[in-house]
Amino acid sequence: REVLRFDYGDDLRRVEPHHLVTSSGRWYLVAWDLERDDWRIFRADRITPRIPTGPRFAPREVPGGDVRGFVAARFKGSDAVDAWPCRGTVVLHLPASAVLPFAGDGTVEDLGPDRCSLETGSWSWGALAASFGRFDAAMEVVGPPELAEAFVELAARYGAAT
Repeated sequence: REVLRFDYGDDLRRVEPHHLVTSSGRWYLVAWDLERDDWRIFRADRITPRIPTGPRFAPREVPGGDVRGFVAARFKGSDAVDAWPCRGTVVLHLPASAVLPFAGDGTVEDLGPDRCSLETGSWSWGALAASFGRFDAAMEVVGPPELAEAFVELAARYGAAT
């Protein structure tokens, strides 16, 4: 709970550190940036600490109160959790226990011993449809219609590639 000073690229930063988190195999520092008066996320491998540290501070709460959700939203380019521009749901013919480890920030609902639904998001409908393809199982699109159309377009593109 001490202000951290460090070089980050060409900038000297002064922050109130909150959490270290991992995402896609990298470590990140979530901190309140005192100069920018806002929350920031810094790649830990790009931080060069300066000594001494600064004064003690009272910890702040990250927006929404959930560090994992806050970081996921920022990596999507937003301050809002679940801010993917394209969100859709499918029913997968797999047990929820087989899908959960690979669902990322998606929501899995158990629909019985061999079925579950998965709702998640992506930057585009095509990318979202392709992401569901990582599950080697039969599936049905629940919605929205743009996702169903993306599956048709993706199937045609894959068919033309053979």
